[in-house]
Amino acid sequence: MGVAGHNDPLLGDTTCGSLLQQLQVIWDEVGESDEDRDKMLLQLEQECLDVYRRKVDQASSTRARLLQQLANSKSELTRLLSALGELSVSGIPDKTTGTIKEQLAAISPSLELLCRKRDSRVKEFAEVQLQIQTLRGEITGNLQFGEHLETPHVNEDDLSVKKLNEFLFELQALQKEKSNRLHKILEYVSSVHDLCSVLGMDFVGTVTEVHPSLDDSVGVQSKSISDETLSKLSKMVIGLQEEKSKRFAKIQALASQLSDLWNLMDAPVEERQPFHHITCNMSSTLDEVTVPGALALDVIEEAELEVKRLDQLKASRMKDIAFKKQIELEDIYARAHIAIDTSAARDRIMSIIESSSFQPSELLADMENQILKANEEALSRKDILEKVDRWMSACEEESWLEDYSRDDNRYSATRGAHLNLKRAEKARVLVNKIPAIVDTLVAKTRAWEQEHGLPFTYDGVALLAMLDEYKVLRQEKEDEKRRMRDQKKINDQLAAEQEKLFGSKPSPARPQSSRKVAGARANGGGGAVNGTPVRRLSALQSGGRTASRDGRRDAARPVAPVNYVAIAKEDAVSQASSNHTGPCTP
Repeated sequence: MGVAGHNDPLLGDTTCGSLLQQLQVIWDEVGESDEDRDKMLLQLEQECLDVYRRKVDQASSTRARLLQQLANSKSELTRLLSALGELSVSGIPDKTTGTIKEQLAAISPSLELLCRKRDSRVKEFAEVQLQIQTLRGEITGNLQFGEHLETPHVNEDDLSVKKLNEFLFELQALQKEKSNRLHKILEYVSSVHDLCSVLGMDFVGTVTEVHPSLDDSVGVQSKSISDETLSKLSKMVIGLQEEKSKRFAKIQALASQLSDLWNLMDAPVEERQPFHHITCNMSSTLDEVTVPGALALDVIEEAELEVKRLDQLKASRMKDIAFKKQIELEDIYARAHIAIDTSAARDRIMSIIESSSFQPSELLADMENQILKANEEALSRKDILEKVDRWMSACEEESWLEDYSRDDNRYSATRGAHLNLKRAEKARVLVNKIPAIVDTLVAKTRAWEQEHGLPFTYDGVALLAMLDEYKVLRQEKEDEKRRMRDQKKINDQLAAEQEKLFGSKPSPARPQSSRKVAGARANGGGGAVNGTPVRRLSALQSGGRTASRDGRRDAARPVAPVNYVAIAKEDAVSQASSNHTGPCTP
């Protein structure tokens, strides 16, 4: 028997009551007992309770899940706000009323916004921390050349702007440190390049020994900036500078040797020119040597070979070189008016050269030492010799002034008379200074002799003896002048008496010593004065000998003062003979 109502189109609107009525009808038709009916109704009721219980359980589970979801959303919202360092986000409802789903719907937009912000902040943190780790690795040297680091783990519990700024500040400090280190690296690399260029060394091979990234083909930002690289570069620069200093000192010494050898052997310019790139460093400082290859090993070797060749050539020409040095030594002594035995010195040189134990370097060193000592001695005598020259010049002017004063035509309108007049004025001023010049010269000479413990000689004659004799001669001259003035007064008195007795004054004969000054003498030339020879200072004492290169007396030496006493006596005799001419017979 089928169940009624299964195919009823109105079953969708059937209720529990209608279904129970249909069941009663069916039971009535079947003839079910009341007991069976009660059992079936109790079963139906139990089944309904089970269905309701399951639905209630499902609803409770759904509510619990939604409540947990709401709690998680609120907790995540709070955690994100804390991690991002924000107090609140716009759009979050202040009220917590309403159904669970309404509350979830209200929180979801803000939660999604914070999640997006978190993801963006995490990306920023990761990028900054990656740069920081990279820079730290570059500075410490732990990051190998060409190596790339993995993205670091970001702590999502603190994604605040403050924390990000701290990382950014650290990043800026590291970037500044890298910039400074790069600047130092580039300076060192530039120094290594310049030094390698001057020293003739391979720059790339040298600098890549420190680190492969220092090659020019590698970008600036990719170069190693580690402490180890900086230390190695610094040591390399110092080492190259020391090597440059050593080579510079060596090249200067070789250049000096070349120059000395060329000068000794009078090498022509054509022979010196190929080594100009070496000798040009003689007057340069270390920092001025910047020409590529100027201090290369092959250049030094080239100079050493040339010095060796010239040394061998010098040994064969030692005689000429030694005598050239001797001539230089004699010239120094001649200019300093020091008398030496030139013949003995030359004989000594020949005996040394001809000896079996002859060493050219020792002979040249000895002669250089003699020249050095001669220059020192000449320098110590320079001040006194200048005073001697001034004294001799004043004496010559005094001699010229006397000749000029005896010239009767000195005031005539002849050519050059005004020049002689001006010279006479200057000569009188200079002559008045002669006593002071002599006193100063004596004091300086005595001080020199006391300091050096030996007499000061001038062409082999003691200078103090010359000055003493000059003082005696000058005093005799002054005495003679006074006697001549007294004699002139007597002659004038005799002439006045004769005029009274005879009525006329006899005309005196022209003095023999009164002559016209020679043109050359009047214009400053040297020579004899009125026939009286001019003597050399060395002739004041016997035994003096002038040192010169050929052992003969130097004809160009300054002249000593004139023997004024002899001149004065000659003039006095001439004047007296003319004044004592007998009177004419009336």
